[in-house]
Amino acid sequence: MALPWKIVDQFTTQDEGTLELRQRGKKDFLITLGTQVLMNSMAQRSEIALGKLGAKPLKNNPAPRVLLGGLGMGITLRAVLDSLAQTAKVVVWELNPKICQWCRGPLSGLTDGAVSDPRVCVKIGNVVQGIEDAAKGKNNGRFDAIILDLYRGPHPHTNKRDDPVYGSRALERTRKALNPGGTFAVWGEDHDQGFMKRLANAGFFPEFKRPGKGGYSHAVFLATKKT
Repeated sequence: MALPWKIVDQFTTQDEGTLELRQRGKKDFLITLGTQVLMNSMAQRSEIALGKLGAKPLKNNPAPRVLLGGLGMGITLRAVLDSLAQTAKVVVWELNPKICQWCRGPLSGLTDGAVSDPRVCVKIGNVVQGIEDAAKGKNNGRFDAIILDLYRGPHPHTNKRDDPVYGSRALERTRKALNPGGTFAVWGEDHDQGFMKRLANAGFFPEFKRPGKGGYSHAVFLATKKT
């Protein structure tokens, strides 16, 4: 018989509603938004793939700089850290300080305390601001990789020009925020041909990855900045 879910903590956001952290057993967690499950600690295949694919080109870089948008359960962050040198720098942008508290507290065992790794700097705010700052040369300038693990990825109804993350104007900023040959990796629920086209038009070589074999899985959009 399955154990019942317990609510570990919850908070209400101004725009989205109530987020809850639920647990059953030692490492079985959910983060929910209302009736929607945003993250499941037992189903993280695409998040791990996102982190590994986004950081893979930096394997031999002695001191890479990575921007990660969205903390979640810290699974993507752990995959990124495991792929980088000990002299790397990872700047994580997370909207909600509570999420950071969860990752330092009840969720820390899932990632061996990834948020507390000395390579990590967490900023509370919108990752769009971090990308804009890098594009303008602020806060140490450009990144070698930008990885977005947001709970809403690109989709066919995304505003093609004005979406703040996936629209054509946003992709131009992202290109400027990356060093030559830099990597842009994005989590998504499914393939979006329009997003792939916008990436190419913005000066990227785009690829689409479907992590794992068999069954339904989410998607990873992987793009390399043209030099």
